[in-house]
Amino acid sequence: MINAALRPLSIGKNEIKNRFIMGSMHTGLEEVPNGFEAMAEYFATRARGEVGLMITGGVSPNEEGRLWPGAICFNQENEISKHKIITEAVHEAGGKIAMQILHAGRYGVHDKCVSASALQAPINIYTPRALSAEEIQQTVRDFIRCAELAEQAGYDGVEIMGSEGYFLHQFIAPRTNKREDEYGGSFENRMRLPLEIVRGIREAVNEKFMLIYRISVADLVEEGSSKDEIIAFAKALEKEGIHLLNTGIGWHEARIPTISMRVPRGSFVWAAALLKQHVSIPVSATNRINTPELAEEIISYGKADAVSLARPFLADPNFVLKAKQNQSNLINTCVGCNQACLDQIFSGEIASCLVNPFAARELTMQLLPSTYKKKIAVVGAGVSGLTAALVLAQRGNEVEIFEQQDSIGGQLRLAAQVPGKEEFAETLRYYTEQLKMHEVKIHLNTSFQLKNFKENYFEEVVWSTGVVPSGYAWEENDGSIPVLNYVEAIQQYKTLGEEIVILGAGGIAMDVASLLTQDSETKEEYLAFWGIDQQLEHRGALQSKQERTPLRKVAILQRSNKKLGNKLGKTTVWSHRTELQQLGVGVFNATKGIRIVGGELLFNSNGIDYVLKPNAIVLCLGQQSTPTHILSLVEEGVPVHVLGGANDTALLDAKKVIREATEWALKF
Repeated sequence: MINAALRPLSIGKNEIKNRFIMGSMHTGLEEVPNGFEAMAEYFATRARGEVGLMITGGVSPNEEGRLWPGAICFNQENEISKHKIITEAVHEAGGKIAMQILHAGRYGVHDKCVSASALQAPINIYTPRALSAEEIQQTVRDFIRCAELAEQAGYDGVEIMGSEGYFLHQFIAPRTNKREDEYGGSFENRMRLPLEIVRGIREAVNEKFMLIYRISVADLVEEGSSKDEIIAFAKALEKEGIHLLNTGIGWHEARIPTISMRVPRGSFVWAAALLKQHVSIPVSATNRINTPELAEEIISYGKADAVSLARPFLADPNFVLKAKQNQSNLINTCVGCNQACLDQIFSGEIASCLVNPFAARELTMQLLPSTYKKKIAVVGAGVSGLTAALVLAQRGNEVEIFEQQDSIGGQLRLAAQVPGKEEFAETLRYYTEQLKMHEVKIHLNTSFQLKNFKENYFEEVVWSTGVVPSGYAWEENDGSIPVLNYVEAIQQYKTLGEEIVILGAGGIAMDVASLLTQDSETKEEYLAFWGIDQQLEHRGALQSKQERTPLRKVAILQRSNKKLGNKLGKTTVWSHRTELQQLGVGVFNATKGIRIVGGELLFNSNGIDYVLKPNAIVLCLGQQSTPTHILSLVEEGVPVHVLGGANDTALLDAKKVIREATEWALKF
């Protein structure tokens, strides 16, 4: 039962209906035509889903603070009417919403970026200009003006972004503040700017207007804040009138994963628990909290007063409502993949969600009843077939699934066995429960034939039989070393020998390397492996990393000289590479002349000949569509629709498959 997390929470003189906060996420809707109308429906949908409080994506208070040229900025009265579209929709839906004020500082991707000091961020090509004392005072006025405009636009409060290495944090941390005036040097001086902003906003808005500050507790960079500084700053923020502290974890330039699926759930709850010991205002926990049960544990045990979830509300806007109705089993759980949210934002696309392609497209993708309801057979219970079957059933069609294997899931079930990708088991649980609720029959260990179509009076067939691993044309292979494809390797990984060679360097190869070299991590093992100091005895919460002994010796052979997984999402692939490197996975580039002779693997890498003696070789060289017997159906005039990998293996991943199957089923 979810009880404590559903209790109301007082934030200053305001009250939210429960302890679930939708954390700030930039979606890209902020800068597109009709984007405010789209955002209004996006937020209203989640307000109807009973989210206690929502926080918008970051809004700049002035031109210098923009994230990039043309990024959202709120410093003019003529912008109020657009923001009212959002606030009125949210209030009509029974929700509350705060606007995040975010000054990018040296993270601004433009030549007007500014900071405490003229120090270039390692993730930005631009070097910021250091603000003068007079310009700092103007920036204070800009923050205050932005908050006043937010209040006039109908927002219930603002969250001041002081974490993740953005502008205000750049004044706090000695890493980025090398000033010698009243805004630099001592910690009292370094926290002067954010406190002046908070004080000014508090004096400018009404007493019921919520003031939230996102405070960094674990910077995870050198020359970050110390424990004493964090506690002193938190107390000062409370004294100046902040109503709630939202914990922030890690700078964007930190080389430690903090939100990806590789991070165990609730790994940073300790940060909120630490703050809570030193302030009397509410504190919100954040990062990798994706189930109501975990939220309940955090709040009921007094580790935090609220939980801030961002991506889980992309995955399921009815997250809180389902928890309230004791239907957590029906929640579409965020898997922390970043593929459709952060990766798309960094690629200049509108954010969405791998497991919920409706996210941020609520105006253009709507689940409406089918005009003509039909009886449909779906052949294949991989993610494409499951998605199509569910959407078709949700639209009122009668659907049955036929699967040759003894379980559903296909490639997704394989992925769920990889350390760091266990969350995909939640996706399979979601499909299982939803299909059951919509009365979709699933026939396992069953091959679909023409007689099935005729005997069961189906009207249409969806063919989604997926893919099979690609093979390899050996220059020479005497059979002296076992060769497995990645499916066989995942199924048999516990019995493989001590030394393995993988051919291929994409996402599947990296996953297989992870599976062969490590077990699933606990929170404590994750913190130790990445050198995270949850006692905050070291600045930036950084301490020596704890080495991990790999389970096997693994080498990867790839055809090119590019980095491993060069086509994968930039927000997560770097940490996967780092992890494999620390586990001793060797990489041979530009390999050719690969032969198996007399128990030896011979090959050339960048002009050098090598000889390895692995216990097995695993092929991770892509996929091809499964051989099908679809022709006999077509010849008989059966209406057949081919989806997923059975149709096209180019750039194939779960995000693409789920989105395309959903879009097809909505048009059916």
